[in-house]
Amino acid sequence: MLYYLFQYLDLTYDFPGAGMVKYISFRASSALILSLIISLVFGKKIIGLLAKMQIGESVRELGLEGQIQKQGTPTMGGLIILAAILIPTLLFAQLNNIYIILMIVTTIWLGLVGFVDDYIKVIKKDKSGLQGKFKIAGQIIIGLVVGITMYFHPDVVVREKIPNPKIAEAYRIKNLSEISVVREIFEKTPKKSTKSTIPFVKNNQLDYAKALWFMGKDYHKWAWLIFIPVVIFIVTAVSNGANITDGLDGLAAGTSAIIGTTLGILAYVSGNILFANYLNIMYLPDTGELTIFISAFVGACIGFLWYNTYPAQVFMGDTGSLALGGIIAVFAIIIRKELLIPILCGIFLIENGSVLIQRYWFKYTRIRFGQGRRVFLMAPIHHHYQKKGYPEAKIVMRFLIIGIMLAVITVVTLKIR
Repeated sequence: MLYYLFQYLDLTYDFPGAGMVKYISFRASSALILSLIISLVFGKKIIGLLAKMQIGESVRELGLEGQIQKQGTPTMGGLIILAAILIPTLLFAQLNNIYIILMIVTTIWLGLVGFVDDYIKVIKKDKSGLQGKFKIAGQIIIGLVVGITMYFHPDVVVREKIPNPKIAEAYRIKNLSEISVVREIFEKTPKKSTKSTIPFVKNNQLDYAKALWFMGKDYHKWAWLIFIPVVIFIVTAVSNGANITDGLDGLAAGTSAIIGTTLGILAYVSGNILFANYLNIMYLPDTGELTIFISAFVGACIGFLWYNTYPAQVFMGDTGSLALGGIIAVFAIIIRKELLIPILCGIFLIENGSVLIQRYWFKYTRIRFGQGRRVFLMAPIHHHYQKKGYPEAKIVMRFLIIGIMLAVITVVTLKIR
């Protein structure tokens, strides 16, 4: 909203300084700062309100060190994160941008699903919370909305490089730091595409539509049969991964901040024609605007960590964790980097994988040997290390270090092919 106000002041009255809103870097910085202020200033008030309303965590006895001390700690702190993301985005982003609209809808929807789950657990005192099938249904619905929008909306397009190597070579020898020159390397008409980026591959584009090659020459018309289910699967998997990771103080928020920073870099270079040309990646018009959203996202996670680091003063609950995972998934899909998720979101993958391995190995050995056996002392894997006697703060810090390493590897994939 402030974007449109200052744009009006600049164009109508030539108001001093108002022209800065046209720069993504300025608006992204402003969104980051405001999200931090909201998290830090209003976060304390929200925590006090949650404590006053006796909205506290109910802890099961699992034999973990420091677990009982967490009993009664205010939860549903994800409200702080949601506010710190949405308010700066609404103020500084272009609200007619389809990608911004998708991110706002994703944030609100999954935040609402998580809120219902927390409400049932905390207010209704039903420890089981929202039934799993309803959580999955909520994730599938937003995945369906994102998939359909990405596939059918006319503003969701890419600009690919000119396929003629002679033309491309002619422009290559010119000054590629000039936008006017670089623009000639890319096709003038943006087009719909179901392509995505493959890491570590030179010609690094995967077209989902090609999986339907057997359907004849018009197979591209049926690409949605592959694309939309893939989107639904990614959104559901990553959202649940973040939810499972939210088991130690600061782990989910810290990991999400690292992932968000990396996605911000990828969004910026994908939406900038010069960087897209230099890095030889798809140029995605209008995705640079997502930098404002992801800056607010990172600021919200870091600000929340002020109160969520060990020992936590507040937990985000499903209100925050489901939304964080969904935001990361949808953001990666929009910038066509979803195939980097196994690397970038490696912590989520490990956490999710440890639960699946534990569950299915136990079932298999119970059928095979008559008694269930476990791979880990406890799942998800962060509890395994707690059982082994590692302090909670040390586990979180080591996981975050691994997260930083994975983020660096993700960025490096832009050049290593």
